[in-house]
Amino acid sequence: MSLQVGIVGLPNVGKSTLFNALTAAKAESANYPFCTIDPNVGVVTVPDPRLTKVAELIGSKETIPTTIEFVDIAGLVEGASKGEGLGNQFLSHIRETDAIVHVVRCFDDSNVVHVSGSVDPMRDMEVIETELMLADLDSIEKRLQKLKNQAKSGVKSDQKSEMELVEKIHACLQEGKPARTIEVPKDHTKFVKELHLLTSKPVLYACNVGEEDLLNNGNKHVEKVRTKAKGENNQVIVICSKLEEEIAQLPIEERGEFLESAGLKEPGLNRLILEAYKLLNLITYFTAGPKESRAWTVKVGTLAPQAAGVIHTDFERGFIRAETYHCEDLFEFKTETAIKEKGKFKSEGKEYVVRDGDVMLFRFNV
Repeated sequence: MSLQVGIVGLPNVGKSTLFNALTAAKAESANYPFCTIDPNVGVVTVPDPRLTKVAELIGSKETIPTTIEFVDIAGLVEGASKGEGLGNQFLSHIRETDAIVHVVRCFDDSNVVHVSGSVDPMRDMEVIETELMLADLDSIEKRLQKLKNQAKSGVKSDQKSEMELVEKIHACLQEGKPARTIEVPKDHTKFVKELHLLTSKPVLYACNVGEEDLLNNGNKHVEKVRTKAKGENNQVIVICSKLEEEIAQLPIEERGEFLESAGLKEPGLNRLILEAYKLLNLITYFTAGPKESRAWTVKVGTLAPQAAGVIHTDFERGFIRAETYHCEDLFEFKTETAIKEKGKFKSEGKEYVVRDGDVMLFRFNV
């Protein structure tokens, strides 16, 4: 399952620094706008200590974590929807992602130029949101005109309902509200997804602060972002991009000591990755055996045959049943034999809804 999270924000808010830390890649970073022209894509492993425990108890030779893709998209500026600052190119890159991490500058540093001349997270967030909504408005108006032209030759019932929904989204955007605030009928979810609207994507605000403010879990700038996010039913994470990049550059064996000296329990990136994972409505199930223990990604609500299909299409096509137990049962009872003795080992059919943390073995016949 290839899912992408786009990292967006104004120039010089710490996006590329954050991306560097996430992927241990070297996205070009400099103290001036537009230093990142093409989107950098990095595949990041999802931290999950449960996988390590499963592998240890099963006696697997190898552990293979699941992954998520992050895309570092060059800084947007006011007028991006009209092509300012290579805006159209950058906006097209965002359209291809499944969710957005909006990095907001919440630190004061005279040595780092701000594109607007001062630090004001509310203004910065409004600039980004306005540009995304304007781009969506332009896109939805074109779609609306296309539907109206089709209607002249006779409107089918499904086209009529689609037009009504598009008109509703159009009115919402004109009011300055993102498309995600519209309640979409279940049978039109696919249609709306195919519109590729920027403001329909789920958002996580990443407040980039200095090291001192990180230990205090924020500052006055962060509180403003939290208030705004709460009103939108969005989440906020506080992170120090500069510190995370320093941690990522250290040898793995030295990171624990560095974190302890900085007064931290774990890298902020772990929290960011997991929050982005949840933002996409994802869960993890495991397969485990002597050769390997592996984590797999599926959407919340996925049925057993579709979960099997993530491994191989033949598993889904010839699905017979899933033999499964929860990883917490393994942690408690230590062996699969003990799990069976306790009656926790189940044989599930095609209607079984996969749970986060399930350990699964699929039986199939093709």
